[in-house]
Amino acid sequence: MNLEAIQQSPLKHIFMYSIPAIIAMLLSSFVTIVDGLFISKIIGKDALAAMHLGLPMLYIFLAVGIMIGVGGVSLAGRRLGAKKTNESIDVFNQTLLTRSIALMILSVIFSIGLKPLLSQIGLDSTTQHTMLQYYRVMLWVYPFMNINIIFGMFIRCEGKPHLFMINTIVTTVVNIALDYTFIVKMNLGMRGAAWASGVAVMIGTLLMIGYFMSSKTLFGFKTFKYIKEDLKKTLTNGSSELIGQLSLSITTLFFNIVIMNRMGLLGVAAMTLVGYTYYVFNMIVTGFGQGVGPIFSFSYGAKAFTIGICLRQHTQRIVFVLGIVFFVVFFIGGSAYVQLFTRDAELMNLVIGGLRLFSLSFLVTGFNLIASFYFTSVGYAKESAIISSLRGLVLLTLNIFLLPLIFGNPGIWLVAPVTEMATFIVAIYFLKQINSKMFIEDTRL
Repeated sequence: MNLEAIQQSPLKHIFMYSIPAIIAMLLSSFVTIVDGLFISKIIGKDALAAMHLGLPMLYIFLAVGIMIGVGGVSLAGRRLGAKKTNESIDVFNQTLLTRSIALMILSVIFSIGLKPLLSQIGLDSTTQHTMLQYYRVMLWVYPFMNINIIFGMFIRCEGKPHLFMINTIVTTVVNIALDYTFIVKMNLGMRGAAWASGVAVMIGTLLMIGYFMSSKTLFGFKTFKYIKEDLKKTLTNGSSELIGQLSLSITTLFFNIVIMNRMGLLGVAAMTLVGYTYYVFNMIVTGFGQGVGPIFSFSYGAKAFTIGICLRQHTQRIVFVLGIVFFVVFFIGGSAYVQLFTRDAELMNLVIGGLRLFSLSFLVTGFNLIASFYFTSVGYAKESAIISSLRGLVLLTLNIFLLPLIFGNPGIWLVAPVTEMATFIVAIYFLKQINSKMFIEDTRL
């Protein structure tokens, strides 16, 4: 990375690093939506709801995996900025080993406990059977899905974001082709959807392993000494991501409980379709965050604080404009969107009404996400953790139970906008504090 070039053309470098990451993230979200499209059209809306009910398990895997990955790549990026290349490569290998052990343990625990858990939460036998068909496979896919995400983070850290984009294009095409083959042609139902994802993810993993075994990579597999202090820094740096994803798991469960009590499976299906819009927006903003995150870390490690602040401000302006676009599109075009998935009049009306309220959240969500990425990348783990816990657990949980009591069913769709707006105020406060600290550091250098 060339800090002088970045300073001269920050927007160019934001897009140069972010666009490949955004394409990769969009393709990942596209696969999820295509899975939902096949499931809702071919298997049925109840199967779509069953898939949504199991998402808290995915979020737990993501919580652990992304915590380790983001924490590790943040530490590695700062060491690259400080010209400590060998130490950075050691962090790469330690991160992969830590993640592999942690996620395989999770797979074993959930595989053993899935059926007893489902029998205890009061679902009917058909929904239980549907979830078991899908998640008995996916619980062994999730560790490899996570390692692909971490590979992508380190590829971007070494300045080659286009490589992970190519990998994602390949796995996306494979996943969609296998969805059609397994679900439509072979009539394998939910099991087919899971196997399609599994095969695609494994192909992506093998391609990434091949790259990191080649001579083209800065990072690479090698023997290393496991350093407890680096593990501590990795987990601390990534703690906000753990909080964010674990919170998503918990709050998704709370959402499902509230919606099932008020609207039944129809409401869960509606939330799934509304949630896809947020998922796509979140993937785009996450692409920006993952794209510029290594530059944040590198500039901080090189003590070029002003460059990092400038990049963060430009990125937040970009995602704010993007949020306005999403708000307008889904506020006005909700009907066209929902018709892609269903012609069920009751479900369509529920989704259209929900989108008009829910889409308000797009106006500030991007700002909050980039703020959290920035705090993590420059080592301000406490601030990042507070932002993640507010928007992902504390305020969100409060609003999930409180707003439906005040506003009835419309309160469900207001949960995200109210939560994000309150978090926005806290994020601005933290950013002003940190900017002042960095300005003082700059004057001392």
